[in-house]
Amino acid sequence: MTETAKKILPVEGERNVLITSALPYVNNVPHLGNIVGSVLSADVFARFSRARGYNTLYICGTDEYGTATETKAIEEKVTPGELCAKYNALHLEVYTWFNISFDHFGRTPTQQQTDIAQDIFKKLYKNEYLEEQTTTQPYCETHKSFLADRFVEGTCPLCNYDDARGDQCDKCGHLLEPLELLKPRCKLDGATPVPRETKHIYLRLDKLQPVEEEWFKKSSKEGNWSSNGTHITTSWLKEGLNPRGITRDLKWGTAVPLEGYEEKVMYVWFDACIGYVSITACYTDEWEKWWRNPENVKLYQFMGKDNVPFHTVVFPCTQIGTGDKWTMLNTISTTEYLNYENGKFSKSRGIGVFGTNARETGIPSDVWRYYLLSHRPETGDSEFEWKGFIDSNNNELLKNLGNFVNRVIKYVNSKIYDSKVPDWSKFTDSYFDEHKKKVNELLKRYIEELEDVKIKAALMTTLHISSLGNTLLQDNKLDNRLATEEPDRCAAVVGLALSHIHLLSSLIQPYM
Repeated sequence: MTETAKKILPVEGERNVLITSALPYVNNVPHLGNIVGSVLSADVFARFSRARGYNTLYICGTDEYGTATETKAIEEKVTPGELCAKYNALHLEVYTWFNISFDHFGRTPTQQQTDIAQDIFKKLYKNEYLEEQTTTQPYCETHKSFLADRFVEGTCPLCNYDDARGDQCDKCGHLLEPLELLKPRCKLDGATPVPRETKHIYLRLDKLQPVEEEWFKKSSKEGNWSSNGTHITTSWLKEGLNPRGITRDLKWGTAVPLEGYEEKVMYVWFDACIGYVSITACYTDEWEKWWRNPENVKLYQFMGKDNVPFHTVVFPCTQIGTGDKWTMLNTISTTEYLNYENGKFSKSRGIGVFGTNARETGIPSDVWRYYLLSHRPETGDSEFEWKGFIDSNNNELLKNLGNFVNRVIKYVNSKIYDSKVPDWSKFTDSYFDEHKKKVNELLKRYIEELEDVKIKAALMTTLHISSLGNTLLQDNKLDNRLATEEPDRCAAVVGLALSHIHLLSSLIQPYM
């Protein structure tokens, strides 16, 4: 956390960068896939933006409302509020250990969330982008309650995965309705739910599709969205948008400001993206300078691919439908899945390495950060393997970057220079000019890659620059003989190498 007393606000005429990472859900400890897919990736870009001198605000927090929280609270025999307080603290503890540089890390159950979400709801209702529908919903006769999506489990009708949830299949990724599941069962008692009618409010995505498509074409091109973000959004629009329910039969959530809906709350995926706004409002009363300022603020959002449609379709439609001026998504950076030893990470099943596990190994967080970012699943799934993790540290970090830095510093600290930087201005050579040219070309590439949010590519470029440092030492045979026989050349090599290290420290800082 880097929160300071002086609030960061946009400055007209400067580059103002607003960064969000997908709000982590509080029903469990985050695993490595969660971390690299959102908060860690966003942290790299936030650190880079600050280093470039951009006016940067990095906002995140825990997403606490909804079915999953109620379910977990029942399992742990606590109230939803107690559960959320517990896991908010656990999440923050993990992110602090990983040195994630949030400017503010908040929560969704706040008065600001209620006020802003209800204001948005009322404007959508006034502008006729909401409609009431009578729907058939699963009802558990055993404990006499309507079941929200995640309270129903069963077999996916599309891929036959036997542990799909009522809102989405974790295996094939398709969004589902709970009554579409084969062999459905109540998560609380295992009973077979029966269909019953209930009323809910739907967001008219179909009515908003034309203006959503126009916005998407402009934003995805100007912001150079990641390919999977563009592909997923295009797929949704091609299939045609349909009205989507934004209320649920739950108790834990934002109250619906509509007569007759006193026993219902807003659907978490309508509510959650508004959390970015409300968490900013908790950070500063002048939140509108960030969120209602599209002329001066660029919004960058980081997430795993399963969160894409809510950020590129549902939330933009929500913003547009209010008729208000909003800072809308400029660039989305998404990841595929980080798998675990030939299987999937799973919070619910405890499979994989979780943030608390990483800390308990005693291995510094920077080593974890490097490995995760070097294996960031940008264009396809990647794999966490313990052997690969160890090899990555030993064969990449230590042999390349560590070897170069250690060799130079040890040499300067030896009797040759007695820890004093020599006068390296007396010797010139075309080799050094060529070396600087190569480094500057790579430096230019590094900046272009991170400006374009190509996080893994820029890390590889940093290692390439480090390799050039090792080449500098090898080509000039930096040893005691060079110091004795060619002292001016030796001093020039050392001076250039120290400058090289200084540059590398700046380039690696967003990552470690």
